[in-house]
Amino acid sequence: MKNIKAIIFDAYGTLFDVNSAAEKCKDKIGDKWEGFANYWRTTQLEYTWLRSLMKRHKDFWQVTEESLNKSMKAYEIDSSMRNELLDLYKILSPFKEVPEVLKSLKEKNFKLAILSNGTPSLLKELVKSNNLENIFDDIFSIEEVRVYKPDSKVYDIPIKKYHIQRNEVAFLSANTWDVSGGGNYGYNSIWVNRNNNIFDNLDYVPKHQIDHLSRLLDII
Repeated sequence: MKNIKAIIFDAYGTLFDVNSAAEKCKDKIGDKWEGFANYWRTTQLEYTWLRSLMKRHKDFWQVTEESLNKSMKAYEIDSSMRNELLDLYKILSPFKEVPEVLKSLKEKNFKLAILSNGTPSLLKELVKSNNLENIFDDIFSIEEVRVYKPDSKVYDIPIKKYHIQRNEVAFLSANTWDVSGGGNYGYNSIWVNRNNNIFDNLDYVPKHQIDHLSRLLDII
């Protein structure tokens, strides 16, 4: 990690809690809110992968809407809640340690960036709503290449912008497939494993695993 020049973060599930939209509606949804939130997220990811394989791209917001439609039917949630859930998804809450960790890293003069499936406008709104707009040097979206992670074209984006080597990037994600995607590409991938999950067998094992982002300060 001594040669790291850029620290790049996945957004959804790594910096921002993808379940926070449904959690804010749990009084209306009831006890099934968490199962619903997980189903929505899983469907959303499946749609990104399937669309990449089929070469039928839709942007992340369209995918988010379509996966929500299916999830609401599966969990029999009243359609009147659709707009509320979508509005809340635009302003997902960060995990509690995120703002302080990012400020500490900013002071160390690393290039800091987001590399996400999200659309540019969606990511900018998410960062702004959480008062993080002065932290990041860049917010990279897969819309530049119109294919979703873990396609290598996505991981190419910051390398081309910064003119650095792949092993000069520390890449953090809570998604094991994304950690593997970045690691197989050549990043120093770090798994943010908040829920004590099991890592996938995808030809990459990260050297570092942390249970929250504060641990990153001990590594870098």
